[in-house]
Amino acid sequence: MLNRGKIRAISLDLDDTLWPIWPTIERAEKALHAWLAQHAPATATQFTTPEALREIRTHMVQHRPDLAHDMSGLRRESIRLALTRAGDDPALAEPAFEVFFAERQNVTFFPDVLPALEFLAARYPLVSLSNGNADLARVGLTRYFKGGLSAFAFGVAKPDARIFHAAADLVGVAAHEVLHVGDDTALDVLGARKAGMQAAWFNRAQAPWPHADDAQADGHGPDFEFASFSQLCDALR
Repeated sequence: MLNRGKIRAISLDLDDTLWPIWPTIERAEKALHAWLAQHAPATATQFTTPEALREIRTHMVQHRPDLAHDMSGLRRESIRLALTRAGDDPALAEPAFEVFFAERQNVTFFPDVLPALEFLAARYPLVSLSNGNADLARVGLTRYFKGGLSAFAFGVAKPDARIFHAAADLVGVAAHEVLHVGDDTALDVLGARKAGMQAAWFNRAQAPWPHADDAQADGHGPDFEFASFSQLCDALR
């Protein structure tokens, strides 16, 4: 059960918590392909579908474990590899990535998110905590947050306890005084609980808890589960 009396700060995941990520990625990949068609037509012809570029990205994940926590680096190097395979100039990876990255920041918030952020930010210091590469300024959320941590900037990704502890340090509280909010049961909920935080699971689809039979997850389930941000705000009134 959520212990409101202990909460002095809130950390929030971004992708699939404040906005759905896949529509955003699909738009960004279409913008990238349109740019490639103009500036690197051999690459655009060879990689005609988003799935083809994602296969390159999967290859990069397997062969560049040093980039596992760096979503921008993975995407940039995936584009570079695609250009190289098609015989285009690999130096085009930098401007091509910028096209993708700009559209990647064009997110569409879940309808109840902005009113909830207004409510929460008036009561607690907020910090973003993401394994992705969303930019708080470019998505228009800096007014609500005291700061943000990304896996790329910090050097490790969720569910590593160190990034959760760093989020607590960023707003000057102890880990047990933070409520972490996120959609991923392993990265957000189990990660936060094992780092000593309370965890609120954003379960918009109202899926069953998937770790019920996992002995290692025993005792580390969510302190609170919600399907809409209005429910979270009601719980913290």
